[in-house]
Amino acid sequence: MNSNEEEILETSSEQQAEEAATEEQQPEAEEQKEPTAEEKLQSELDETKDKYLRLMAEYDNYRKRTAKQMLENTGTVRGDTIAQILPVYDNFERAVNAESTDETYKAGVQMIFTQMGEAMKKLGVEIIDPTGEVFDPNVANAVSQIEDPELGENIVAQTFQKGYKIGGKIIRYAMVVVANS
Repeated sequence: MNSNEEEILETSSEQQAEEAATEEQQPEAEEQKEPTAEEKLQSELDETKDKYLRLMAEYDNYRKRTAKQMLENTGTVRGDTIAQILPVYDNFERAVNAESTDETYKAGVQMIFTQMGEAMKKLGVEIIDPTGEVFDPNVANAVSQIEDPELGENIVAQTFQKGYKIGGKIIRYAMVVVANS
């Protein structure tokens, strides 16, 4: 054999030895990669726990969001309902202020008006009557202007129609006359 052949044989022997060693290590590596039944169960338990915690967090967020929406809807529905009743309330107020010769009739109308006012207070409705105050466009609409030397600048001289609010939400803006604007 010549030296080239010897080198080829040595190289091939070395390669065969490496391959054999690799094959011996592979089953060990496969054994290391394959988890035990206990590890599999622990892994499944951890995944299930993670899913459970995420589900609980999602449910808690859903519950909070739903509660907030219900409060908003309740306020909106209450405001819409009161807005529909306000013209009736205004008419009762006009009837109370109207001249009448029948005192029994006038007392009955006054009682209904008072009872309705109490019911609105229980619902959290507040009356906006800015007469004599500085005009605030956030609570009133100016429908007219007048010049009055007795009143200051931008003072509400007269309220044509009272405004109403529930909490901070305006249900109906007051309609007013502003002096000296």
